[in-house]
Amino acid sequence: MLLSNQVAIVTGAAQGIGKGIALKFAEEGCFVAIADIRDEHARETLNEVKSIGSDGLALSCDVTSSGQVAAMVEEVIGKFGRVDILVNNAGNIIGSHAAMLNSIGTLPEEDWDQVVALNLKSAFLCSRAVVSNMRKNNSGKIVNISSLGAVHPPKAQPHYHAAKAGILGLTYDMASELGPDNIRVNAIMPGPIRTPFYDPMLKDMPEDEVEEFFRNLGKLAPLQRVGTPADIAGAAVFLASDLSSYVTGAVLPVSGGMPLSPGMVSNKG
Repeated sequence: MLLSNQVAIVTGAAQGIGKGIALKFAEEGCFVAIADIRDEHARETLNEVKSIGSDGLALSCDVTSSGQVAAMVEEVIGKFGRVDILVNNAGNIIGSHAAMLNSIGTLPEEDWDQVVALNLKSAFLCSRAVVSNMRKNNSGKIVNISSLGAVHPPKAQPHYHAAKAGILGLTYDMASELGPDNIRVNAIMPGPIRTPFYDPMLKDMPEDEVEEFFRNLGKLAPLQRVGTPADIAGAAVFLASDLSSYVTGAVLPVSGGMPLSPGMVSNKG
């Protein structure tokens, strides 16, 4: 197993990409702390982790709160003795205009503050909280989840895309600082992944139209499909394991080939 007896914190792991990462880590022998504000879903994810044969914690944590983050990390260390891996996954587009285009000229300041706090400040707070334990152990892996929108915005969401671009800058900075402590810091840049992220914009759409939406979205990628949480989880395992022991400060697109456009359909005959 690639992560045998390692201890990981995965933020936003109650659903979606974070849940996919938590379950894949468990399959690789990792103990997983699920940090999320969605308590019931977090407990369900923990039950799945345990059914795989691993162990973990489901911790109610608002990752934009330094006090809650510190308490969460303290509880993980109290149970398992250390933190080997941190996945800064928590993030979303929230606020009064979550499902809409957000022009820079009309975006409410409070929406900007909420989205930047959830998608960028949270990664800073969680990283700051684990780094002393990682330094003490002279080992650690931090995986930050950005977005293809950081470099190739599909529509106007300046608060979300700026925050996800900030994740890239934070990744480079921490990789440079923490490399001498044998702490590796990398980022994953997902493309379109089918998760509850899309729920606000699809909530009133009939099921057949939802399926058509994802089929059409997938056609934008050279691989001709949308991604799944398992696609991101595989990349996260690589970056959290010794398979990437000489990789730090890297940004890995997991996007089906986007922002490249599909080429001509190949002639297989």
